[in-house]
Amino acid sequence: MNRVCIIGGSGTGKTTLANNLGKKLNLPVYHIDGINHLKNWDKRDEDERDKIILEKADEERWIIDGTYHSTLKQRLEKSDYVIFLDYSTIVRIKGILGRFIKIHGKERKEIPGCKERMSWEFFWYVVNWRKNKRPNIIANLKEINSDKVHIFKTRKQLNKWYKNQFNEKIKI
Repeated sequence: MNRVCIIGGSGTGKTTLANNLGKKLNLPVYHIDGINHLKNWDKRDEDERDKIILEKADEERWIIDGTYHSTLKQRLEKSDYVIFLDYSTIVRIKGILGRFIKIHGKERKEIPGCKERMSWEFFWYVVNWRKNKRPNIIANLKEINSDKVHIFKTRKQLNKWYKNQFNEKIKI
């Protein structure tokens, strides 16, 4: 695993997994949310954001966490290992609410200058993610070598895989 792409909806634990894998595999970790968001949740220009993401994807070794559809196809093609956290809507809602409760008002280190927050707009984005965003992911995954794609439907499946890979449990 030299180029690992971690994708899935909000609240699946992509960032936690990326950070843990980065340590285990000694790979640099790039969080797309941290590239997209500037201080106080201001957004970077999309063209500039995509340019930065694709520059990172051109590197020899990386873990990139985030789905962002504008660069998804290129990242999937360049990766040698794809992890899709394909969890239910209920699990993702629990994930975002748990994160909000745990770190509300605190800065997220993967998104410098941004304090954890919740909005109805974001909540409904998560609720509708499977209908609105997942089909594009599935279509993109069908276009790449299926041997490098690893889909996890539950945290339990992911934890079992992680334990098999690294002989230890991960809390995601």
